[in-house]
Amino acid sequence: MISPLVRRRRLAAELIRLRDEHGYSAARVAKEIGVVRQRISRLENGHVAPDLDEIMRILRLFDVSEPRWQQIMTIAREAQERGWWAKYAEEMGTRQALYANLEAGASEIREYEMVYLPGLLQIPSYTQARVLMDRPDGATYSHARALEARAIRQRVLERPAGPHYEVIIDELAIRRFAAPAAVIADQLDHLVHTGHERPSITIRVLPLEAQIRQHDVPRSAFFTYRYPDPRDPVVVAVDTVTDDLVLTKESDVTRYLDLYGKLQDAALPPSDSLDFLAKAAEETRRNTHDG
Repeated sequence: MISPLVRRRRLAAELIRLRDEHGYSAARVAKEIGVVRQRISRLENGHVAPDLDEIMRILRLFDVSEPRWQQIMTIAREAQERGWWAKYAEEMGTRQALYANLEAGASEIREYEMVYLPGLLQIPSYTQARVLMDRPDGATYSHARALEARAIRQRVLERPAGPHYEVIIDELAIRRFAAPAAVIADQLDHLVHTGHERPSITIRVLPLEAQIRQHDVPRSAFFTYRYPDPRDPVVVAVDTVTDDLVLTKESDVTRYLDLYGKLQDAALPPSDSLDFLAKAAEETRRNTHDG
């Protein structure tokens, strides 16, 4: 399944391109096909699932050729789909549902983690510790459903022809515990094992003393997603305390891709990173026993 969110953004770009090619304003398109101006705005912002009849009216308005018609209608149909996360969004947490959506159908996922160990590689005990800690007051989502959803999301890395996944883990996420020490040690062991056994997964560590080119220090965790269709947008999701930003504007995306490249250059090579994690797990377990 291809991410419906990404297909909505792709459809938005196709509709804007069509309108620009014919010199139409959004208001004129709305009038010609018999909808309110705000409906066209929502479609062109990728904020709503499309109505196929409305899309066909737009295509007829611009006398779109058969191959292009079929391409746009395929995108529109995929933008209408509802993934498994849509039914359980409130129970699993809307933020986790967003990431499940972005991960669907991705061919490449890259991630920088500043304070947490990566969600797609978390063991259940680490996830459980974070779910209990991060649950805001008044939250309606289910603890059990959140754990189940995390496990389902992790299967994206196991699917046939699944994405290549690379994560850069800041040393801060390793040294400043976001779960009990015993859990951290087990989680680090799991990362080491995964890095050695699964060639489609690359794990890098960014040491605290690393010199980042141009001193371009990241301000938060972020994720980048690429999809098999090269005309689909590259997507960046930025993790904040209360919400997540989803960026597809080329200038915004380019800044994060450039930043990721700088972090990649500054991080340890994969083999050295796994050695680093193994040593950190050993130290954590030893210090726990000594304490």
